[in-house]
Amino acid sequence: MFYHDKQLQYTVRVDTPSPVFAKMLQQAIGGVEGEIRVALQYLFQSFGSRGPAKYRDMLMETGTEELGHIQMLATAVAMNLEGSPAFLKEEMASKDPLLAATLGGMEPRQFLSAGMSALAADANGVPFNGSHVYASGNIAADMYSNVAAEATGRVLACRLFEMTDDPGMKDMLRFLIARDTMHQQQWLAVIEELGGHPGTLPIPNSFDQSQELLEVSYDFFATGIEGVEPPEGRWTNGVSLDGKGEFRTRVNTPLGQEPKLAPPIPIGYAETQQMLGGSATPPDSST
Repeated sequence: MFYHDKQLQYTVRVDTPSPVFAKMLQQAIGGVEGEIRVALQYLFQSFGSRGPAKYRDMLMETGTEELGHIQMLATAVAMNLEGSPAFLKEEMASKDPLLAATLGGMEPRQFLSAGMSALAADANGVPFNGSHVYASGNIAADMYSNVAAEATGRVLACRLFEMTDDPGMKDMLRFLIARDTMHQQQWLAVIEELGGHPGTLPIPNSFDQSQELLEVSYDFFATGIEGVEPPEGRWTNGVSLDGKGEFRTRVNTPLGQEPKLAPPIPIGYAETQQMLGGSATPPDSST
């Protein structure tokens, strides 16, 4: 079950409304780095969590918190729109709302579809579709995915922080950035609790690694032409992060065969020449 409170998780205050910033905030709501993504990601990971209940409960707590962040941002969007500049109100009074939205710099659908409110969409007006919600059922895989989600979300929040001079919006973003800091640490703490890199890698660690082609398990493939030196780094020398192998660089040479596919099936209606393996004489175009 879910419960709610009438009050926001943190104060949302807009001192100088900006339809342009309202449009930018949409990325933090429905963008691939946004709060809808992480809320659904953590909730669906929780819904399907098997094993120790504490991980399920932790994911549920944080997914629910992220729903509160969506509410905060949607409120911020509405407040930035409802106090539009005077010229925008005048244009709207002239009964040309699309022109008004364009002149005001807002996302037109914030008026046309949502009546001066937030959308479940990104800053380009593209609706959120869930394609970046990752819930694999593997706790380590999900935690690494969550770290990436919080990292890109924090980058976005920092960029939004630099895009506004509004004290209220900066204050709200300080809170959201701080929560991103905690959530990055939180997911990494789970990885540490599971044994860190040695304890979790390779993911899934439940697969019998002797069944993979160990000859290439820790090789960095260099694909440059002759004379192009491969990049050197932690990934090319020393013990692997899981402690089960040694990193090395290997020139990427073919290990397989030249692909030879069967002829096209007749009902696929390729060209006659394809069906005959390219040996047929092309029709005489002069006849």
